[in-house]
Amino acid sequence: MQEKIQKLTAEIENLQATAAAEVEALRIKYLSKKGLISALFNDFRQLSVDQKKEIGPVLNKLKDYATERIAALREAAEMADDTTLGIDLTRTATPIKLGTRHPLSLVREEIIDIFRRLGFTIAEGPEIEDDWHVFSALNFAADHPARDMQDTFFIQRNPDVLLRTHTSSVQSRAMVNSQPPIRIICPGRVYRNEAISARAHCFFHQVEALYVDKNVSFADLKQTLLYFAREMFGPDTKIRLRPSYFPFTEPSAEMDISCNLCGGKGCSFCKHTGWVEILGCGMVDPNVLDACGIDSKIYSGFALGMGIERITNLKYQVNDLRLFSENDVRFLEEFKPAH
Repeated sequence: MQEKIQKLTAEIENLQATAAAEVEALRIKYLSKKGLISALFNDFRQLSVDQKKEIGPVLNKLKDYATERIAALREAAEMADDTTLGIDLTRTATPIKLGTRHPLSLVREEIIDIFRRLGFTIAEGPEIEDDWHVFSALNFAADHPARDMQDTFFIQRNPDVLLRTHTSSVQSRAMVNSQPPIRIICPGRVYRNEAISARAHCFFHQVEALYVDKNVSFADLKQTLLYFAREMFGPDTKIRLRPSYFPFTEPSAEMDISCNLCGGKGCSFCKHTGWVEILGCGMVDPNVLDACGIDSKIYSGFALGMGIERITNLKYQVNDLRLFSENDVRFLEEFKPAH
């Protein structure tokens, strides 16, 4: 009987069936009252007591194995016959419209791609920051009037913990944690305590760039800006630099580009000047380099920063900043690819 049990076990192990009728035929062959396993149980009654003790557990195990194997074949056959397989029956019958990438994401990636071609790498930092990385390391004295230029959100009335007001804090972290050459671009969200309107918001997005190395000059900064402007807005774009002030750069400048709507001839968008401001920039102040552990007598650098919303406005003529954060599907559908 041991040989019969082993033979049946091998047969059952190799059973195959692709349809419910085939599975039922196998069940009848092995598990019905007149099946092969039932026949073994009939023979089992004729064994001696000692033989029953030896064969009984093996025979029961065979029956359990056959039952499980045929049940698995039945389940597989039912799934193969189920025409609804792969269909989510809980899904709504209403057609689902495909979304599109957010315009800020599109512009952000385009800016990053331009600077990546110049050898810049992405650096990121926390949105909840401390005063030193946001202000003190960047040449903001404790009583510096420049702190009033940015209305800051402080955390739990703690003057040392705040929501970053600019991504320059990522630059200070990079300079503290590494030595030149440093060539990074810092995209991210920033926060300022401002009333929400069509022209201002309490949070927005920036991209800042930092390059620190030996013999970095203002000419390097100007050429970088010209390359960016022409890659972003077209090969005929012109730039101009106007003297400005930022605590962390000296000299500092603001950059304008020739209006991409009127070609510099003058229109309502550029207030009939032919120029549109897009970013601030300058040479990194030696005090900032020294505060971050970089020898300003050996190294120099430049930094620049721009608002992604500002660049997006110029590319797509979006006249209300609130549209960027309201998640209006009608607005987002305007940025679907043409294909």
